[in-house]
Amino acid sequence: MPARAEENFGALSISGYADFRVIAPPRETAWLNGGLSKFRYGNDEGNFRFAEAVVQGRYKIDDALSAVVVLRGEPEQRIGIDMLEGYISWHPASAGPFSWSVKAGAFFPTISLENDDLGWASPYTLTPSAINSWIGEELRTIGGEAILRYDTRDFGTVSLTGAVTCCNDPAGILMAQRGWAMDDRPAGIFSDQRLPDATLRLFRQTPPDRTPMFDEIDGRPGWYAGLTWQMAGVGKLSVLRYDNEGDPYRISGEYPAWDTRFWSYGARTGWDGLVLIAQGLQGQTVVAVRGSLSYTFFQSAFLLASYDLADIGAEDWRASVRGDVFATRHPAATPSVLEEDGHAATVSLSWQHFDWLRVTGEMIAMQSRRREYLLDGFPSAALSQQQLQLSARFFF
Repeated sequence: MPARAEENFGALSISGYADFRVIAPPRETAWLNGGLSKFRYGNDEGNFRFAEAVVQGRYKIDDALSAVVVLRGEPEQRIGIDMLEGYISWHPASAGPFSWSVKAGAFFPTISLENDDLGWASPYTLTPSAINSWIGEELRTIGGEAILRYDTRDFGTVSLTGAVTCCNDPAGILMAQRGWAMDDRPAGIFSDQRLPDATLRLFRQTPPDRTPMFDEIDGRPGWYAGLTWQMAGVGKLSVLRYDNEGDPYRISGEYPAWDTRFWSYGARTGWDGLVLIAQGLQGQTVVAVRGSLSYTFFQSAFLLASYDLADIGAEDWRASVRGDVFATRHPAATPSVLEEDGHAATVSLSWQHFDWLRVTGEMIAMQSRRREYLLDGFPSAALSQQQLQLSARFFF
């Protein structure tokens, strides 16, 4: 498919897109509006939507140093325009088999093998996997990240990643109270997130309520470290450990710190026009409730296959399918109504003949089971949902 358009003004380059959609949402209220639906859109949404506009500015200071800012505007954002990323990167020329790079500022952590497009978007589907939906919703590196690479010549490149980050102490609250979701709306740096009305009532709180996502509560930095192996013509393997080092007993105002940690494993390969991506994530988040620690264990995995149909004569078309599974557990003397299990299937077909336009149709079918559905008036603890979208994304 054609590359994304980009305007250059000397050392400054500007790129971005505006996304318009036709949507057939599920009947349930979207989680962004306080409901328990697992998708971005729900019964309180119209069928025609301006989804978002994303703009990236990159200023090249010299051959190795650049500054990047990514902004987004969209209707669900409480402030009109928010920042997704803002950082400085330094990538000096390599000397021999070793090379290295550093970033400092606010940016998405180096975890996903799926969301590598502008604005935490995926080039394969409109809606990312449950794993990468959650990473976009709750995680941001506000600090520094360094990557050291070693080119073995005959056996690929090995990369070691390390980062120190602050201001991610609320990470885990959505996973514990809402569970997994699938949406393409990552949180802005200055935004907050709506908590489920049903969960607030369960904890004898009055809805609606929102929580800040990027805040430093306990004064302790978090970190992550990862190892990646990549070889041209073979693929890529990655493993990463993340720990926000949150102190679950610390509170700032009414907002506690959550101690959230996980392992992420990923693999990517392909041949001819086929791309295969797999990722798994398993971890826990902990918060103090009335002096006792409350644990939430979470896990998810997905497998994505994407095929460039040009190989069979359909120029400019790409078809993608993905399967997700996910679960959360809240260990207690009696089973928690917040525990859930689910799986989803996503099918996407995109067309891009021009570098300034991509048209994508997507359908997601999800089955989830959560006893909290019964408390919120659902007829069953098992919920079947479908969401259909048709997107026209205009690049500049």
